[in-house]
Amino acid sequence: MSVNEVSALNISRSSKEPTVQQLFDLSGRVALVTGSSGYLGSSFARALAEAGASVVCASRDAEKAQATAESLPSPGGAQHHSVVLNQIDETSLNEGFDAAVAAAGQIDILVNNGHAGDSHDLTNVEAEHFNQQLQNATGYFLLGRRLRDHVVDRGVGGTVVIIGSMYGVVASYPDAYQDVCPASPVHYHTLKGGLVHMTRHLSAYWAADNVRVNCLSPGPFPNERAPAEMVERLCTKNPMKRMGVPSELKGALVLLASDAGSYITGQNLLVDGGWTAW
Repeated sequence: MSVNEVSALNISRSSKEPTVQQLFDLSGRVALVTGSSGYLGSSFARALAEAGASVVCASRDAEKAQATAESLPSPGGAQHHSVVLNQIDETSLNEGFDAAVAAAGQIDILVNNGHAGDSHDLTNVEAEHFNQQLQNATGYFLLGRRLRDHVVDRGVGGTVVIIGSMYGVVASYPDAYQDVCPASPVHYHTLKGGLVHMTRHLSAYWAADNVRVNCLSPGPFPNERAPAEMVERLCTKNPMKRMGVPSELKGALVLLASDAGSYITGQNLLVDGGWTAW
C-alpha cells in the first residue's frame, strides 16, 4: 500500500470515528437517578444533565426530588422530572419506575444510588437492621431488571450504574473510628461487597441484551456532618491525604453512562484517592 493510500485510509477512518465530545454527549437520553437529592446523588444528577441528558430525579421525599429536578441545567433544552421512589419498598419501586417512564417517555440510563442506611455497628446491629440494609441490593436488582426489560421491549441498549463503595472491596481501619463514632457498619460492607459482585453477574447475562452494567465505587467522601476527628484520621490513611468531593465523581459517572464507555461492562470503577492501592 502506498503512502497516499495509507493517508486516504486514515482520513476515511477518522471521518467515521466519533469525537470525544460525541462520545460523552448524552443528548436525547433519559437517566433515572435514585437518591438524587442526596450528597452524592445531586452531583450525579447534575453530571448527567450537564452532559445533555434528561434526568428523572427520584427520592423518597417528593419535595426534595422536585427541588433537585428544578435545579438542574438544560444545556440542550432537555426536560427534567421528579418521582417518588423508595428502592427498599417493591411497590414504591415499581410505581416510581412507571411514573418515570410516563413522565419522560423512556429511560435509557439507571443510576442505582438511593440508600436506606443504618448506623448500628457490629457490636449492636440486630437482624432487622442487617436485613433491611441488604434490601437495598434487592431494590437495585429489581430496578435494574425493570430497566433491562424496558429497553429490550424498545429494541435499544441501556446502561445501569450501581453505586458501590471502596468498603465493598476492602475493610475499614478500626482506629479511624475508635473513641470518635461507631465503626463502619458491617452490614454496609456486606451490602457493598454484594453489589460489586452483582454487577459482574448481571453484566454477563445482560450483555446479550445490549445492556451494560457497571459499579462506581467512591472512596472516602464524608459529608459535612461527619466527625472532624474521624475525617482527619481517614486523611492519614489515604495516599492523597485528603477526602474526595462529590464533583470528583462526575466524570467517572458520565464515562460509564455514555458511549465513551461503550466497551466497559462488569467493572467496578474505584474513585478513592488511591485508598485501595495500598
